[in-house]
Amino acid sequence: MKVPGIIFADKELLDYAVSGNTIEQVINVSTLPGILKASYAMPDIHYGYGFPIGGVAAFDLERGVISPGGVGFDISCGVRTMRTGLEVRDIKDRIEDIMAALSFNIPRGVGSKGRIKLSKNQLIQLLSEGVGWAVKNGYGWEEDKDFIEEKGCMEDANADFVSNLALDRGMGQIGTLGSGNHFLEIQAVDEIYDARAAESFGLKKDQVTIMIHSGSRGLGHQICSDYIRVMQQAAVKYGIKLPDRQLACAPVSSPEGRKYYQAMICAANYAMVNRHCLAHWVRATFERFFGKSSEKLGLGTIFDISHNIAKIEEHNINGKLNKVCVHRKGATRAYPPGHKDTPDKYKSIGQPVIIPGDMGRYSYILLGTEKAMSESFGSTCHGAGRLMSRTQAKKVIRGSELKKELFDKKGIVVIAGSMSGLAEEAPQAYKDVTRVVDVAHFAGISKKAIRLRPLGVLKG
Repeated sequence: MKVPGIIFADKELLDYAVSGNTIEQVINVSTLPGILKASYAMPDIHYGYGFPIGGVAAFDLERGVISPGGVGFDISCGVRTMRTGLEVRDIKDRIEDIMAALSFNIPRGVGSKGRIKLSKNQLIQLLSEGVGWAVKNGYGWEEDKDFIEEKGCMEDANADFVSNLALDRGMGQIGTLGSGNHFLEIQAVDEIYDARAAESFGLKKDQVTIMIHSGSRGLGHQICSDYIRVMQQAAVKYGIKLPDRQLACAPVSSPEGRKYYQAMICAANYAMVNRHCLAHWVRATFERFFGKSSEKLGLGTIFDISHNIAKIEEHNINGKLNKVCVHRKGATRAYPPGHKDTPDKYKSIGQPVIIPGDMGRYSYILLGTEKAMSESFGSTCHGAGRLMSRTQAKKVIRGSELKKELFDKKGIVVIAGSMSGLAEEAPQAYKDVTRVVDVAHFAGISKKAIRLRPLGVLKG
């Protein structure tokens, strides 16, 4: 180990990590060249490809490496939360009809195709321009960009380093939800911990919100697969000894490292556009359902943030600000009040951190902190974290029974593409997100602001 391994956890969460063999992955990451300060793991840590999910690691730009396993297959998988001007009482008797309308209008499921048909040249333009491309083409609002990480477009995207197969896979999937743990939820503000934050977000108790969780779909998956092969050869070329071949990497400054980074940015821009277009379909659905404009319905963006990404950022290393490459895999950026990359509207409270839970319990909005900058490279958790594998969940849970139970006991309307897929995402397959959030909160790497409860869930 070149640096310590630091895990944010309580006793129970640490026991989960030990039993799931994820401690070994934290150790393995700590052996990589040029790693700085520590190999970190967030409280939602679980086993992943190479890096643990919930892993954070920063690398020196000259001596350090970049690894697709430290980003994940679903590059820039992330979450957008929208406010509405509605309250629970306005929709409680109509939630089934609203979910049915969303189900009809939101493309979802494995291999799903969207309504936006792109030529190869249009896709390449999208990868370069990000959400700006979508707004220019009539999807979403210009002001949405102020509430998206990087204003909806990371610089340095280069589609020359994206394979034709990846481009082909991404051609028809913009504005699609996908499957697995991706979802669209109608939620309600259940608890307010920070009144100033609630005011900044434009939220009050029992107000209806919408959460969208999706990523870069087939394009991001293919980019990751392509570059894992490149990095396996690069690790040999540069004499990097790996404790696990899934940690395949190359120096950040190498041709292979630069190409992966620029291809990964293409996928990040694609993912942000994907969530942006999903939000556009939500607005269109609500407009038709309620017979009012999105503006009158108050369908604004609170924030949109990625949780599978590597970024070049400035951090304090031994008392000096240095640019480093921060890998966040199943972890969320958590910048503090006053940070230059925190939206102006939230400068006084800190960057919003969106933490989706499972479909039967809560989700949270947290705030970034100064302690996150000093303790975890401005990072915190990203969700609940799995307890059971998808295979295990399907063995012990029946999707049809789960759907009925969620409605009968909690009034949560669930629409899913398949019952087996629903079983994989059962609440009992995940850790309790409140426990995860409390660890992050009491460790000081993010701070609780809002708790949200699910009313309706749309799964792929």
